[in-house]
Amino acid sequence: MRIMNVNILIVAAVLSFGACSKSDDKTTTNPPVEDTVKTGFKTLDYLYSISGKKTLAGIHNREPNSTPARWTNEIQKTTGKYPALWSGDFLFQQDNIDNRQLMINEAIAQWEKGAVVNIMWHACNPANSEPCGWDDGSGVLSELTNEQWNDLITDGTELNKRWKARVDEICVYLQQLKDAGVEVLWRPMHEMNQGKFWWAGRTGANGTRKLWQIMHDYMTKTKGLDNLIWVWDIQDFGSLASDAVDYYPGDDYFDIAALDVYDGSGYTQAKYEVMVKAAKGKPIAIGECDRLPTANELKTQSRWTFFMSWSELTYDKNSNTELQALYSANNIITLDQMPGWK
Repeated sequence: MRIMNVNILIVAAVLSFGACSKSDDKTTTNPPVEDTVKTGFKTLDYLYSISGKKTLAGIHNREPNSTPARWTNEIQKTTGKYPALWSGDFLFQQDNIDNRQLMINEAIAQWEKGAVVNIMWHACNPANSEPCGWDDGSGVLSELTNEQWNDLITDGTELNKRWKARVDEICVYLQQLKDAGVEVLWRPMHEMNQGKFWWAGRTGANGTRKLWQIMHDYMTKTKGLDNLIWVWDIQDFGSLASDAVDYYPGDDYFDIAALDVYDGSGYTQAKYEVMVKAAKGKPIAIGECDRLPTANELKTQSRWTFFMSWSELTYDKNSNTELQALYSANNIITLDQMPGWK
């Protein structure tokens, strides 16, 4: 597996972090990162190369999938620059399922422009029907009983087969991206410590991380999707330090460690250091946010390789002036500064 090869290559980075050079008895918060790692992914190699130096600007394009670049284009109107990272979602409502192909077409177009492509999936509960709503009755926020969960993670049960059939539908589109040469930052089962989602909030070896491992192995080994860069993602709850341990999927099961920043306390040094430690030398990123970090905060916390603000929340929590200042900062990379993938 490519992920296993990365672990070998980043030993020097991990050792550098573990040693934590000191000055005046204070731990260095931006330890050196190996910037010549070769993973087999152009995108991932690039993120390694900028870690500790610069940060990619990104934005998510939430529903509808019929307009899969809406918020990317809004940023260009506001700042005069396109984000370096484009993000889409397979989603769960019928109209968005029907327009998944449009989202995939946009992903290919963005890749050809030189953008980093990020895709996530708000999946319907496999115990219920698809399409679904957002609700906690039968939608994305609905629950599985313990018995249903055990069935889900047991190979060959009806619920396990039903889940894999839904994953198969997604794999068809991801295969299109593979055939087009598109590498994908793949961010399923996001916010693994967020108990509101049907897939999340279960600790222990047979909890949420077990389903992640099953999904990872199924998509990479059984389906052969070797164009996926796996983004493990948690949210910034007060329990973050323990959550980063409890939901850790295993060294071979992620390529990037991402944090969703929503709790209102902002980009604290404590959160940053938890993620640096959890990543074990791999790139870290701001997987989602409403309030964006400032350029100065990103200089202090320079290991964040990208930020991805959440669609309309970008404009709810940040002024146009703040967005313009961030997107023009010399430590922020926008699409026009990307190296291209060909």
